[in-house]
Amino acid sequence: MIDYKAYITIDPNIRFGKAVIKGSRIAVYDVLSWLANGMTYEEILEDFPEIKKEQIQACLAYAADREHKIRVA
Repeated sequence: MIDYKAYITIDPNIRFGKAVIKGSRIAVYDVLSWLANGMTYEEILEDFPEIKKEQIQACLAYAADREHKIRVA
């Protein structure tokens, strides 16, 4: 699995503390939403040339890791 920590950051001053791609204001949520709505990697890369394929994969790895850590009360 890709080390998402190299690509994802959380800063309370950017997007209200949401996880974003480092060096951008693009939230992990945005990338996941685009994928969930059927956009391909290629379409995302074309629409957002500042994003790299590894950063998209990092968003997926971040979501998977977060899902794995969720605890049920």
